[in-house]
Order: sequence, then C-alpha cells, then structure tokens
Amino acid sequence: MLKKRVIPVLFLKNGLIVRSQGFVDFREFGNPIDRLRRLNDWQADELIYIDITREGEHNLKRDDHKIKRMQSTLEILGAISRECFMPLTFGGRIRDFREAADYIAGGADKVIINTESYRHPELIARVAGHFGRQCMVVGIDVKRVDGRPVVFIDQGREAVRETPAEWARSAEASGAGEIFLNSIDRDGAANGFDLEIIEEVAAAVNIPVIACGGAGTFDDMAEVMQQTQASAVAAGNIFNFTENAYRRSKRELSELGLPVKPLASPVPAMS
Repeated sequence: MLKKRVIPVLFLKNGLIVRSQGFVDFREFGNPIDRLRRLNDWQADELIYIDITREGEHNLKRDDHKIKRMQSTLEILGAISRECFMPLTFGGRIRDFREAADYIAGGADKVIINTESYRHPELIARVAGHFGRQCMVVGIDVKRVDGRPVVFIDQGREAVRETPAEWARSAEASGAGEIFLNSIDRDGAANGFDLEIIEEVAAAVNIPVIACGGAGTFDDMAEVMQQTQASAVAAGNIFNFTENAYRRSKRELSELGLPVKPLASPVPAMS
C-alpha cells in the first residue's frame, strides 16, 4: 500500500511566516528559517511554502525577526533550500514560466501555481513539459457558497465557473502532476477537513491530491486518510502552535494503522 504523506505548510507574507484564517486574517509569528529547522529535525515527508503576499504589499526589507538583507522571495527561497533536507514545494505569486523556472532553479523541487494555471492552462503544459509533470502542482482553492463548492482564484477573490472536480480534471489533462486542494472555509478554523470535496476531487483524477485546510486535531488528519482517496494531508497551524506536533502526528496516525512513513531519527547536530 502506498504511504500517505503528512506535509507541513508554511505561509509567507511579506517575508514572515503567518497564521492564516479564512484567507483574510493573518498573524505574524516567525521567520521562515526557524520554522524550517524544527521540521528538519524530524525529516518531514515534504515541506510546502506558499507566498500569500497580496499585490502592492510586498516588502521584505524587515529589520525584525532576524530577517535582514533579504530583498526578494527568491532570496528567501535560496536561504530555505540551503537548509532544507526534505522535498521542497514553493508556490504563490507565480505568474509565468520564467518565475516558475526561477523558483525551481532557486531550490524548489516543485512549484504550486494557482491563479495563472487557471487563466493560462498552457502554463501547466509548459512547466510540466520542461521540468517533468512531477514538478507541476496546481493549486485549487475552494469555498462553499450556499452549500455548493466553488473554486476561487486570485487569493479567494474571484469565483470561476468550473466545479473543483472539473477544474482538477482539466488541470490533469494539461499536465499537472499533483493537486494542492485548499479549503478557504476551513483555513485556520481547526474544525476538520471538508471530506466531501476532498473525495470528489481525489476520485476525479489519477494524480495525487494534497488536502489542506481544517486540521484541528490529528484525528482530523486520520479522517482524510480513512475516508478519502487523497494521497497526502497538509496542515499549517497545528504544526506551528503545538509542541512536537509533526512527530506526534506521525506516531498517532501510525498507531491507528494508517499507512504513513515511520518517524525518522532526529538529524544529528552538525559540528
């Protein structure tokens, strides 16, 4: 049986890690390197960084949180990739092939492209054709409107016509190697995943689906693995605010008999 992945997600806004809720409420609480080091110790299955800085707000010239002289997101990515000992996915604000190529050259193993993959699906094919479809992850943000799941782009500000399953199938046909499915409703709410939408999308495609949005307990993660065909469960806040949360998640999911990779031994400190 294929192992299910457990993936921490770190959201960047203006160069700092933030807690996100509903795509509109953000709380700064750390720099991107410190969070990475903690996850390195336990060799997380993968790590996802997403830059959610909005247009017109991007300013990395910070003197606090030990972030100095980092003048661009690419510079932050370079610092991250030099210390990251696990597969690294980077997304957010990728508008064209050149930017995707810059992120991969800068150390990302995969890129997540959301809005521009919808507006310009040929971008999916170009990235997949050049770097391999395993590098091309399509981000799909979903929110329930009058009970109906609706896909949104532009950081949750513009609804589109296709259902989540329809858009996921189109993305796969264009060359996507993976889907990152994020719930706007559940973002930061810690009230469980939207299992119905996750299963609808996972059942519609033949590529891996990463489910994100709603993890409040490790039981919430277990439900995704038990009740949907998602290949991975991703979470942000639960790993940021709970001591040793990644290690505990792996242990508890394994004790439930779920097919997760075993915990790795801590990485020895470098002398």
